[in-house]
Amino acid sequence: MRINAHSHLLPEPGQIPRFMVDQQIFSVDDDRKFMRQGQWSRPVTDPSFFLSEKLVWMEQNHIDHNIVLNLSQLYCNGMERNTTRDVLRFQNDFNASLQHDYPTKFTGGFVIQPRYIDDALLEIERCVTHLKMQVLCLPTHFLNQHNQWTSVADPSCYPIFELANRYQLAIEIHPYDGPEIVALQDQFWRFHLVWMCALTADTFHFFTLYDFPSRFPDTRTCFAHGNQFGQVNMGRRIQGFEGRPDLFPGAVNPRIHTSDTNVFYDTLVHDVLSFELLVKRQGVEQIIAGMDDPYPLGEMDTVPGCYPGKILDQALSQNIITRAEHNAIWLDNVLNWLGKSIPTS
Repeated sequence: MRINAHSHLLPEPGQIPRFMVDQQIFSVDDDRKFMRQGQWSRPVTDPSFFLSEKLVWMEQNHIDHNIVLNLSQLYCNGMERNTTRDVLRFQNDFNASLQHDYPTKFTGGFVIQPRYIDDALLEIERCVTHLKMQVLCLPTHFLNQHNQWTSVADPSCYPIFELANRYQLAIEIHPYDGPEIVALQDQFWRFHLVWMCALTADTFHFFTLYDFPSRFPDTRTCFAHGNQFGQVNMGRRIQGFEGRPDLFPGAVNPRIHTSDTNVFYDTLVHDVLSFELLVKRQGVEQIIAGMDDPYPLGEMDTVPGCYPGKILDQALSQNIITRAEHNAIWLDNVLNWLGKSIPTS
């Protein structure tokens, strides 16, 4: 069995609530060729953005089960409270319906907005107790009540992690909103290719300094895209902590948070040397298969020479991992992160 722990799925155009279309919050063209948000648009680059075609794609690529994460475009940063509540409810209900209707094929993730902490806690309760969802999706950063960009690994978010710890949830931390945070011209896809990785490394920085893995031991947190920049930056962070401890009041040494057994990383680093560093630094047991399909930055055959599982096959052929480890990354490690089994019938 092969489980893909990082997947996305668009609703059909007619499934998106009218208020979201009218207010330009999010929409998909009737011909399913573009998704839109305000003045932003993005081409739908593969038919497997949609349910029927996704099922065919999964069969063709021998993927038995997909973890469907929320859409990053709908983190609701900066949105008014009632609008945020309605958008998130739609998104979470949509993912819950996939899990309910296709339990052998999909596990749905649900998302909350930390700016509205009371609403966030209520939505966690609803998704866990009523919708039976177990994967909490969090943005790396959110726009707080003072309109300041804040890492989700911040003490203000402790109540979210405390509730997630009580329910023993799997957590996915995923970046977005780089153009809103970093004052640079949007050119050459820099925010997806560079700054999304930097946002993930930034939240990992706080996640370890504030001791989240030990503070919330019954959660299992996965960082998207292998936390690629965070892996490379480990030595500099340790050097900085030990060289200027006066700048880290109340923080713990990041050195102690290598190979935490409740922190995971997906395989989407696009580079076998980066993958080898991930293996050596965090251990094979902490790595889970993640394709980020159907986006072109995922392992998709719409990109020349690419296909789902390419980096794992390269690592196997170069003896970075064994066949048993290759299989575990596709299955056992994902189940350890999820904390549950997958129905097979």
